Amino acid sequence: MSNTTSMWHGVLPAITTPFTADDQVDHAFLAKHAKQLIDAGCRGIVPLGSLGEAATLSFEEKLDILRTLVQAVEGRAPVIPGIAALSTREAVKLAKEAKAIGCGGLMVLPPYVYSTDWREMGAHVRAVIAATDLPCMLYNNPVAYKTDFAPAQIAELAAEFPNLQAVKESSADVRRFAGIRALLGERLQLLVGMDDALVEGVAMGANGWIAGLVNAYPKESVRLFELAREGGPKAAESLYKWFLPLLRLDTVPTFVQLIKLVQEKTGMGSERVRAPRLPVTGAEREYALKVIDHAIANQPSL
Repeated sequence: MSNTTSMWHGVLPAITTPFTADDQVDHAFLAKHAKQLIDAGCRGIVPLGSLGEAATLSFEEKLDILRTLVQAVEGRAPVIPGIAALSTREAVKLAKEAKAIGCGGLMVLPPYVYSTDWREMGAHVRAVIAATDLPCMLYNNPVAYKTDFAPAQIAELAAEFPNLQAVKESSADVRRFAGIRALLGERLQLLVGMDDALVEGVAMGANGWIAGLVNAYPKESVRLFELAREGGPKAAESLYKWFLPLLRLDTVPTFVQLIKLVQEKTGMGSERVRAPRLPVTGAEREYALKVIDHAIANQPSL
């Protein structure tokens, strides 16, 4: 298998963006965290996604984050940034800069805020994929971005762009994997984009997992993926059962705050978020802490 397709295998953390007390990007921790994730067996780093609070970062902050990560991983794994912007022009510029900085691939998102039809959304992602020769993964998350790339539309893009190599599927509809496979066979690598659909996605043929809770539990995430891939749902059952209450924190509106809270509680980061996000409080916080404390108290030995 060529090196480019092998990029889309295994656990690829959607890395969180750490902030200092004065709301700057914490580059020292970012570098350390990326190394921890790779040391635990993760196969790449995916910054600037929704979990990375990319919509709150300036263009220059994004570039600085990519420089830090490319330097930190030292060629041990690819850095695969999310490419998203309010305008197509800025997304194209970010894609080109990512290549110049040394990123190994791109995760291509629909534009922020504005979503209409396939003509416009298709034109946007085409412009980004065409901007470099880097291997690209299309990110389909209709829940978050209000744009839904149907299997037939994904097939259209795959026919047009040899460098479109993968799809991160976060529609929450596991049937999409079969739909894409039916049209494209093995042409695209399939990746699970929702933490609490990991075992189901792998059973449907996904080769990789763009993971969220991996930021707090890297070894457990890698082990869960390996069990699901090698032995199926039965083999993964016991670890999945322990992990699921945490993984479900990835699929609610405050998922960034909650995953960062898990990071803080496990000594893997800080719960600081950038406004308009604020740390969770009240009943939501109480519930989350109950889930986290239960997980910590019952952590399985791997």
